[in-house]
Amino acid sequence: MENQLFTWEALSAMGGASLLTFFVVQYFKTLLDRLVPAIPTDLFAVLVAFIILTLSQLALGADAGDWRVYALSFANGFLVAAAAGQMQNKAVNPPGKSGRKANG
Repeated sequence: MENQLFTWEALSAMGGASLLTFFVVQYFKTLLDRLVPAIPTDLFAVLVAFIILTLSQLALGADAGDWRVYALSFANGFLVAAAAGQMQNKAVNPPGKSGRKANG
C-alpha cells in the first residue's frame, strides 16, 4: 500500500483525518447547505471526522462491538474538525496576504 495517498493508518492519525475531512466538507458543504440548511458546516465537519475516524479504526482491526471505539472517534472528531477548519481558514486567508505592507 506504499503507492496509496491515504492509508488506514494515515486516516487514523490527525493529519490524514484532518486533510480528508477538509476535502469532504469542501466538496459537500454547498450541497448540504441546499438540502439541509439547518445543519452548520462545523457540525457537518465533526460528523465527517467521526465517520472517517470510526471507519479507519474498524479497518485497522478495532472491535466493532466496543463502545470505546465510537466514543473516542466522537471526541477526536472535534479535534480533527477543528484542524480541518484551520486548513480552510488558511486556504481562504493565507498568511502574509492581509493587505498590509511589511515595515522595511
